[in-house]
Amino acid sequence: MQFTDEWLVQTIEKLLDAELIATLRAEPAQDPQSLWATVVQRKLVSDDEILRAAAARFRLPVADLSVLDRSMRDAVPEPLVRRFGILPLRQTDSLLEIATANPFDIDAEKDLAFATGREVRSFLCSPLKIREKVDEVYRGGGTDVVAALLGGMDSGLEITQLDENDSVTDLAASAEEASQRPVVRLVDLMLSDGILSRASDIHIEPGEAGVAVRYRIDGVLRQVMNIPRSAGAPLISRIKIMSGLDIADRLRPQDGRARVAVNGSPVDLRVSTLPASMGEKVVIRILNAKATVLTLESLGMSVEERAQMQALLNNKEGVILVTGPTGSGKTTTLYSMLRMVQSEGVNIVTVEDPVEYRLGKGIVQVQVHEKAGLTFAAALRSILRQDPDVVLVGEIRDRETAQIAIQASLTGHLVLSTLHTNDAPNAVTRLVDMGIEGYKLASALRGIIAQRLMRKLCTTCRETTDQAPPERIRRFIPEGTKIYRPVGCPDCSMTGYRGRFSVVEVLTMNIEMERLIGGGATAEKIAEAARLNGMKSLFDSGLKHVLAGETSTDELLRVVDVPMADGGAAGSGRISGGVPAPRTDGAPRKTPTSSPVIAAVAPAPPVEAPARRIPEADLSGAFDLLDEEAAHEVSGVRRALRGISVLLVDDEDSLRKVMKDLLTRDGYQVVEARTGIEALDQTDRHAPDIIVLDLNLPGMDGYSVLKELRTRPATQKIPVIVLTAKGDEDNEVRVFELGADDFLSKPFRAKALSKRLEVVLGRRK
Repeated sequence: MQFTDEWLVQTIEKLLDAELIATLRAEPAQDPQSLWATVVQRKLVSDDEILRAAAARFRLPVADLSVLDRSMRDAVPEPLVRRFGILPLRQTDSLLEIATANPFDIDAEKDLAFATGREVRSFLCSPLKIREKVDEVYRGGGTDVVAALLGGMDSGLEITQLDENDSVTDLAASAEEASQRPVVRLVDLMLSDGILSRASDIHIEPGEAGVAVRYRIDGVLRQVMNIPRSAGAPLISRIKIMSGLDIADRLRPQDGRARVAVNGSPVDLRVSTLPASMGEKVVIRILNAKATVLTLESLGMSVEERAQMQALLNNKEGVILVTGPTGSGKTTTLYSMLRMVQSEGVNIVTVEDPVEYRLGKGIVQVQVHEKAGLTFAAALRSILRQDPDVVLVGEIRDRETAQIAIQASLTGHLVLSTLHTNDAPNAVTRLVDMGIEGYKLASALRGIIAQRLMRKLCTTCRETTDQAPPERIRRFIPEGTKIYRPVGCPDCSMTGYRGRFSVVEVLTMNIEMERLIGGGATAEKIAEAARLNGMKSLFDSGLKHVLAGETSTDELLRVVDVPMADGGAAGSGRISGGVPAPRTDGAPRKTPTSSPVIAAVAPAPPVEAPARRIPEADLSGAFDLLDEEAAHEVSGVRRALRGISVLLVDDEDSLRKVMKDLLTRDGYQVVEARTGIEALDQTDRHAPDIIVLDLNLPGMDGYSVLKELRTRPATQKIPVIVLTAKGDEDNEVRVFELGADDFLSKPFRAKALSKRLEVVLGRRK
């Protein structure tokens, strides 16, 4: 293991036995650890001894924490402080003094100089003392004892627990009893502070150094306190008691609910526990109905986007889907859409797990209870006998729920639901994979909304930046446009962002879309037709907010992916805007959609071009090189192969790169994947003409991938060539039994691979 402070090893070796340091280095760890912090925590040597030895060896000044100016929290942003593990001490017009445990961190010095506009002067200090002081200065509390965390409880905040079914409950007796227990007051402080800080979740995570408490504010986690381990178990037990969980069961995950009132305002809490190596981790989801305004305007959608969604809601029957990952605001968007159709003459029923917000008069909300047999599918069947006009299904999780929802839409109901996909077009292929017939889906579907949440710049401290936009998005930003960047101030807790808004892509149906979906088209072709029908991508939606000064380019790149020059999505991109440019060779170009790994497909070189020799070092012994004569032999078939797509699945990057180069040179279009999960994802998105599949893959192996491909109706006819170092007879028989079309063992000749592809493709035709 490499230590984060390798510069200190020789100094500490003079204080400790070198073999002991070697033992520490050999210990397994997920992330690099600080040698200084490790030896002090294990009481192998004291802080002062290391400090004196390092200061003497490198002639470094030692930090005097008594001169700390607490107003520095407003001068240096907290994310920068925690990123580099430094503590700002004081500053003048031209100088910034900091305490650091790594005075040789040039990146920290440069970034701090740029952020503050001052020369940085470093003073040596213990990493543990720096961490304690940073917690104290930036969050108003330290990590010493629980009592220090309770100092702000007399500030007028009052928190009481409410009964799940009652809006107001008198709990004076239990409150009087709880006031005698400091840990209960700690929980009250944590909940009230989290709610008032606009946190959506509170994470309580036991570790070696204590119990860390982190808030998720505007979608990003921030550590706010570190509680001693002695207080961790009672704190978690108190939370489990509040949410009705079994405090004696610490070996199984549990889920519960609680309702509290902060200064008289009711707030719902969803509590989830997870057994971990250092103790139970607890996550509290805060559902504050008063802080959530359920309108599309409050979600930050543009006038055009709201008009598209209103047009979808004008349908009296059909299915409208909202897609996106967990935490992307899908449920809030659905609730906002229900508000738009809610009226006295409309019967609206929802089935959810869980019911996150109580929507009030005119909307009946049903809570799923699987142990009692009330599943999504069972509840949906009963709801359809209640004469509903609009039905909201919290999530389509399985084939049965999807079939009932589609059938309900075909019999005169408007069905709203969510689905976990990366973009709008892939929602179609996801439902087809669940077993929904394409012709039924084409008739039922009215629109799909893909959504993400982006952070909004704090209007108090944002400022324009003179830096050029990142190279990847420079072509999308007009010359002279004002671009803003986050700074950090007390209003936004030194993050530079306050609040979030939605970015969406809205796919609406037309005759062409129905024809494609009914005919079993791939997500790629559906995306192409949707863009021609006016669908704007998630990137387009986010870019509007950047140009309007509402968010930063960094936030745009964090949330969505940048379109490639040909209209595809770069990296793990979701579907991006623009119609793909035609290929120069006249063959149709495929536009890549969402995927974890997408290889940019280069056009095949002219026939006259000499074959490029690939260095022997890149081949990893996997196959022999083609000679020049063989390279010219394959040039005659390039035009016939051009436009055929190949999915290469192999976790050896060097081998995959060489195979890609060879196949691209032969005229194939190549898509890559390095794991089994990525292979299935790429297959769904690109519908390749043939797959070259390695068996030894991380996570999901090649056998499982092949079996999955052959059980799906949409992929069972795609030819698969298995490529593996396991060239024994039993292995060959097994892959053919699973449905492989050909078997090729490593090492192999490149010419053999190309010929096998031709033969298998010809056989399939």
